[in-house]
Amino acid sequence: MTQSGKSFPPAASDRKDAHLDLAVGQVAQSDQDAGFDRIRLDHCALPECDLASIDISTNFLGRRVLAPLFIGSMTGGTARADTINSVLAEVAEACGVGLGVGSQRASIERAQSQRDLRDRAPSVPLIGNLGGVQLAAAAGLDMARRAVDDLRADAIFIHLNPLQEAVQPEGETDWRGVLGAIEAACSTLPCPVIVKEVGAGISANVARRLFDVGVYGIDIAGLGGTNWTRIEAARCEDAGRFDPFLDWGISTVDAIRAVREALPEGMLIASGGIRHGLDAAKALWLGASQVSMAGPVLKTVVGADFEVEAAIEAINRYKQQIRLTLFLTGAPNLASFASVPGTIDH
Repeated sequence: MTQSGKSFPPAASDRKDAHLDLAVGQVAQSDQDAGFDRIRLDHCALPECDLASIDISTNFLGRRVLAPLFIGSMTGGTARADTINSVLAEVAEACGVGLGVGSQRASIERAQSQRDLRDRAPSVPLIGNLGGVQLAAAAGLDMARRAVDDLRADAIFIHLNPLQEAVQPEGETDWRGVLGAIEAACSTLPCPVIVKEVGAGISANVARRLFDVGVYGIDIAGLGGTNWTRIEAARCEDAGRFDPFLDWGISTVDAIRAVREALPEGMLIASGGIRHGLDAAKALWLGASQVSMAGPVLKTVVGADFEVEAAIEAINRYKQQIRLTLFLTGAPNLASFASVPGTIDH
């Protein structure tokens, strides 16, 4: 858009719709592997447990969920995104898993409430979302409160995306004060704060700094799945200058291992390149408490013209695959699965 010959960046809502179109295409896929094929869990030919009786339910954010899965943050702030989120809320409720919404900034700017999501998903965890650089802005803490209140959220994601912002044509690249803003949010918001990346991973050093200021948990969001650097580069006129950075980051497996080794007690969520329930189970075996699946679920919903049934079938398949992984390693439950033998190739 121009006015008197001057260019202005598109509104956040317009950008979100462009993100949706790109996120379901091949351009959004990282060329780097998340690392799950390097993991080999030992096969147990004598499992001594009943597949049908394996229980993968667990507690998350004070609510009982039927599996350690949740539908990851993808989108928000446009009419199209609102339709997708409404479908995802119904899917989450039907499957007994959590739901994390995409950034609520655009919704708040449009004064567009997402309050109906809680009505559609009354019994499962709902997680709000705001960017770290937005949180550090003058009115950022107030925006975070509004995001939590509107969604009636059980927690809020604060997402860290410095690479995405640097590549984004209208990105925000002054990241001073973000850690202090996260600390303030942890001490003042009425719900837990979970910090997540968006596909470049979180290192052990950064994770330690975040836990030191009071975050409830970390979503690793490693390299290997939906690649927001590639999505933003596809929107640039001079995309070639970002070619060396298209697969910058820490793979999901490497990030989980490093953070778990440095912080054995920290609550970790795994995301980034989770293709199926076996990958999800491997992430749990590495030490994640929950596994987030975003891109595969989004493609299912969009590909089926926003049909609830297709996404429910996909989530239930992931749950079945997690149970089968436990069965084939001789683990009757998640607690025992953590100690089954396996190897990781380097």
